[in-house]
Amino acid sequence: MEQSDRQLGESTAERLNRHCACITFDRLAIDRALTDQLGDEAGELLSNSAWQPFFSNVAVFIPPRDLDQMTATVQALEAATALPEYQQRVLSWAPPTARINPGPVGAFMGYDFHLGKEGPCLIEINTNAGGAFLNAMLAQAQLQCCDNATRVAGPADFETAVITQFEREWRAQRGSGRPERIAIVDDQPAEQYLYPEFRLAQQLFRKNGIDALILSPSDLRYEGGALYGDGKRIDLVYNRLVDFGLEAPEHHALRSAWLDGGAVITPNPNSHALYADKRNLAVLSDQTALVRWGLSAEFAEVLHSGVPHTVQVTADRADELWQQRREWCVFRRT
Repeated sequence: MEQSDRQLGESTAERLNRHCACITFDRLAIDRALTDQLGDEAGELLSNSAWQPFFSNVAVFIPPRDLDQMTATVQALEAATALPEYQQRVLSWAPPTARINPGPVGAFMGYDFHLGKEGPCLIEINTNAGGAFLNAMLAQAQLQCCDNATRVAGPADFETAVITQFEREWRAQRGSGRPERIAIVDDQPAEQYLYPEFRLAQQLFRKNGIDALILSPSDLRYEGGALYGDGKRIDLVYNRLVDFGLEAPEHHALRSAWLDGGAVITPNPNSHALYADKRNLAVLSDQTALVRWGLSAEFAEVLHSGVPHTVQVTADRADELWQQRREWCVFRRT
């Protein structure tokens, strides 16, 4: 079997995915980890029926070459999104709130890839990515089923990286220091699927000397150039809303704080407009335009391989695209 796999050019990771049926998830370990982090409050989450489906019993193994290609694609994407002409193009269809850029680039930026035979292809860029705190716990609850499986970084590394990231977001707008209080904001947060993650984030911030509140936009008020929640001044908002432009009437306090610079908000409308608007994929897959705007030929080729050719769906092309819909339902390169 091993010799046949080599002849087929199959990597170790691909052979493991095809033939390994190991149960790698230690559920008792993750329950203990949650209890260690949240103490008595963990019982409420562990008894919730939503807790069990968060984690898979089995692992997916990724070839190093795919990881390298995804890293290269992210580097090329960040080079492309820094081009002035690119920014001018994508901001042309963004809401007015997105045209302010006070500095922060967005906490927990996510790049989602589809893994296929031709290599990883970008599905979307997600400025509102969730799951990091849960995955950090999951990584420590894995049984190493074979010598070729490599463990990921430990919780101390994750914790340091999170605090560093939020301090960096703060300093990008404020210049120095760190926030004293962070609000984790979402609509009806206790009813959100990822509410357990909000609690883990709150605990991590507090452990590192930053007060943290979990709030709904209705809990916020903006007055005197400052944002308040539960009667306390909010310095930084970890924004979990899917109203990316902060345009909804019920988000007026947060929108005012954003427009006036009364609080650091991450991720924010500008970062979503530059990175995550789905229409941007049509620009990021346009190799000719990117090179004309100043992207290096090397980065342009990386994006040609990693970003599927994308077109915007518009009313005037509706009939044409409907006829071609089966062709556009696959990752297609031209």
